[in-house]
Amino acid sequence: MIQLVQKTAPQIAQELSERVRRRRKEKGFTQAQLAERSGMSLASYKRFEQQHEIAFDSLIKVAIALGCEKDFDTLFSTPQFSSIEELLASEKNR
Repeated sequence: MIQLVQKTAPQIAQELSERVRRRRKEKGFTQAQLAERSGMSLASYKRFEQQHEIAFDSLIKVAIALGCEKDFDTLFSTPQFSSIEELLASEKNR
C-alpha cells in the first residue's frame, strides 16, 4: 500500500533516537555508560539523543553496545513496489 503521508528525515531521526533512548534505559545504562561502551564521547551521544544527529558508524557502534546490531540486517532488505507493474518488471529482470 502506498503511504500518502511520508515521514521526513528529521522525524525518522527523532523516532530512531527515541527508540535508542528507550532501549538504553531498558538495559539500565546511563548516557555516559552507553557512550563509553560505544567508543564515543558523551557529548556526541547526548547530541544524538537531544538533536538526533549521529554518524552512521557511531550508530552501528551504539547498536552493537545495545545488542541490536541484527536490526541492520533488515534495513533495505525487502523490495518495495508502488505498483504491480514495478513488481512484474522486477521479476522479469531477475
